[in-house]
Amino acid sequence: MKDSHNSYTKHVTNHKLNSNKIFGFWLYLMSDCIIFATLFATYIVMVNNTAGGPSGKDIFVLPFILIETTVLLCSSITYGMAVVSINKYSKRSTIKWLLITFLLGITFVIMEIYEFHHLILKGLGPNRSAFLSSFFTLVGTHGLHVLSGVIWMAVLIFQIAIRGFTVTNYIRIICLSLFWHFLDIVWICVFTIVYLIGAMQ
Repeated sequence: MKDSHNSYTKHVTNHKLNSNKIFGFWLYLMSDCIIFATLFATYIVMVNNTAGGPSGKDIFVLPFILIETTVLLCSSITYGMAVVSINKYSKRSTIKWLLITFLLGITFVIMEIYEFHHLILKGLGPNRSAFLSSFFTLVGTHGLHVLSGVIWMAVLIFQIAIRGFTVTNYIRIICLSLFWHFLDIVWICVFTIVYLIGAMQ
């Protein structure tokens, strides 16, 4: 009877700890929302301060950005499939979908680095104007978040391959899922406000 009580107490304690971890991660995402809201506000204020240089419609290549956007949105779908797989306790399927998501994430980061490199080679770096400075800061901050998510995913794939579906790994997958989908939402805002509207102005 005592062992049963101790087991129940341990279960309740672990459940509370796991709930606290997820809640804590939600708080982190809220702080990230504030950061991105500030960067978006700064960009909107600075977008017309081109210092006689090019504006968004002069430098944005929408077909390229559309492919980049499609890659990231597809990665959100594949990550969703990974979550479905872990709920079915399919280790092989989970790792497969995480690897696909990882490759899509890496592709997105490489495309963003290419875009930045191309602009800087043309003399359109962040020091060219307030517009470009705010552009590089906003898009670059999102890119760094995606890169950190990709690194986190690589570590998680390794942990699942070695340790399997532990409670800790499950919590990490849920937290990374929140993070990854959050980045997709932010990118939709970036694509709409920065690229789409910028290319039409």
